[in-house]
Amino acid sequence: MPDTALPDSSPCAPLHILWQDEHMVVVYKPAGWLVHRTGLDAHETRFVMQALRDQLGRHVWPVHRLDKGTCGVLVTGLHKEAAQALAASFAAHETRKEYLALVRGWLPDEVEVDHALKPDDAPEDAPVQEARTTLRCLSRLSWPESYDGRHAETRISLVQALPTTGRRHQIRRHLKHVAHPIIGDATHGKGPLNRWWAERLGQQRLWLHARALEIAHPVSQQAMRFEADWAALPHVPEVQDWEKLLALPGWQELA
Repeated sequence: MPDTALPDSSPCAPLHILWQDEHMVVVYKPAGWLVHRTGLDAHETRFVMQALRDQLGRHVWPVHRLDKGTCGVLVTGLHKEAAQALAASFAAHETRKEYLALVRGWLPDEVEVDHALKPDDAPEDAPVQEARTTLRCLSRLSWPESYDGRHAETRISLVQALPTTGRRHQIRRHLKHVAHPIIGDATHGKGPLNRWWAERLGQQRLWLHARALEIAHPVSQQAMRFEADWAALPHVPEVQDWEKLLALPGWQELA
C-alpha cells in the first residue's frame, strides 16, 4: 500500500502509514506520542495504538516500542499470530534497526559498544543483560561558541546507531557510556547542553530518530525494509526540526 499523507501531528491528524497489508501495518510514530497507555503517564493523551485502532477501525496489536521522544518507524500487527511472529523476530535479534542521533562531541568514525545493561528501575543486585550497539559517525559540526564556558567551541556529531540487542533506552545509555550523550536526552544527557542547544536551534526535543527497520514478513518470511523517508513527511514538525538542523552551515561529512 502506498504512503498516505500526514497533514500535521496534532492528536486529530491521522498517523502516516508507511506500509500495510492484511497482516501488519507500519506507521511513522511522531515524537511526543506514547506507543500505548501506561500508568506512569496518566496525563498523556496521544497514544499510537489507540489512534491507529480508531484510524483503521479495527484492533491493532503492539509488537515493539519506541520511547516517547523518539520518532520514526513503528511496526504493529493486525492479528495476534502476526504480532507474535513479529515480536519473536525482535526477541531473536533477527531484525536490523537503524537510528540517527545528534550527540555531544566528535564521535570516532566507528565505535562498537558491548556494554551490558539492566533496567533503569531494577534493584542494585539485578542481573545485567548483554547489550551491543554499533555507532558510526556520519557528520561533525563545530559551533563557534561554548555551551559551558570551558572550551572555545561546542562539538556535535550526527551518528548512525545500529543496535543488535533491544534493551530499554539502549542507544541512549550506550551513547552516555561512551561520553557522547544524545542532545535533548533529559535522563541520560547533559542538562546544560540540552538547554543551550534548544535556545540556539529553537527546538527542545530528544534528537533520536528511528530511521529504518528490516524484518521478515510474519507470514511469507520475505525480508522487508521500511524507512521513515523525510521527503515523504514534509509537514511533520520534527522532520522540519531535523531539516533545519542539517541545513546549518559547517557540517563536515565523513567519506
